Amino acid sequence: MLNSLLSGLTPAQFLHRHWQKKPLLARNAFPRAEELVKRNELFELAQYPEIESRLVIRNGKRWHVTYGPFRQRDFSRLPKSNWTLLIQGVNHLLPQAQQLLSPLSFISYARLDDLMISYASPGGGVGPHFDSYDVFLVQSEGRRRWRISSQRELSLIDGLPLKILHNFRAEREWTLEPGDTLYLPPRYAHDGIAVDPCITCSVGFRAPSAQDLCSRFFDFLNDRLDTQEFHSDPGLQPTRHPARISRQLTKSFLDMLHRARWTRSEMLQFIGEDLSTPKAHVVFAAPSRTLSRDAFCRVIARRGLRLDLKSILLYDDQAFYINGDRITLASADRNVARRLADRRSLAPTVIPRGAIDAFYTWYRAGYLHPGVQQLTT
Repeated sequence: MLNSLLSGLTPAQFLHRHWQKKPLLARNAFPRAEELVKRNELFELAQYPEIESRLVIRNGKRWHVTYGPFRQRDFSRLPKSNWTLLIQGVNHLLPQAQQLLSPLSFISYARLDDLMISYASPGGGVGPHFDSYDVFLVQSEGRRRWRISSQRELSLIDGLPLKILHNFRAEREWTLEPGDTLYLPPRYAHDGIAVDPCITCSVGFRAPSAQDLCSRFFDFLNDRLDTQEFHSDPGLQPTRHPARISRQLTKSFLDMLHRARWTRSEMLQFIGEDLSTPKAHVVFAAPSRTLSRDAFCRVIARRGLRLDLKSILLYDDQAFYINGDRITLASADRNVARRLADRRSLAPTVIPRGAIDAFYTWYRAGYLHPGVQQLTT
């Protein structure tokens, strides 16, 4: 499947020639893409309040966006054409979504954002736009016509509820059929319009801005700066200019700011915790009937275990990070934890004692479950 996904290229060739450089069209990359999800399943998902969904309707040059959750009667009132339903984070909801994500595991999980799936009526779409991140567009059902452009002029139309390009000039055009895939680098303008009722999957990769990253890092530091220092000026003298910021006051504040430092270790901890933190709306459910530790060990020895679909488990040279939490393991326990992180599941096996302690804690939090998820191929 990977060979088809990359149009015959190896992962190394794809990353060298196309990743963040130029588009790649792969025909029949997912031969069984039509089995992934059906229209009624998407309509049902859109009715849950914990799931991010939106409905985009176009009427000429006017656009209307409504956010879920929706009711069944909302769909019965829709026109016959020019609308799209979009569901975010489907990889957190449907086990079969791993069929799309697994072949892309040559790219770090830390870069994966989510899998969005849209259902569009004929003429439906979200207008010409660009994304700030890499994206794979997989056609699951029906046909969608994609027009793309490498244009550098990316100004947007003011006053619309969507980020639509002001002056889109298509350079190339393809019609994708079930199983076809189109890769687009960041900031590549594109416009997808449904030729007939269709389902399209969009695998996006996160690309935080420096401003967002720094903002989150300073929030992280705010809870960890360990200083009880207060400004003091025991030699204060009377002033005749009370609105003036004195040199002495400025120096005192500058000195305190200079002493507020952070270490490389703290920065590495922030990176791991930040990359493994799920989106704000994601919640985990503890087991309804929690196994004892001994019973948990016996079950996974027979059935293996798997990460919850919503869990993000990453690691670096020093620690493991799961859903925003950091944990260190002894060297004897790291290999099995790395296998779980890389494969997202473990076959039936006996787990070292130290790793069991971590896995049982994660099990009780709902981060992983006994049993290996069986996926169709």
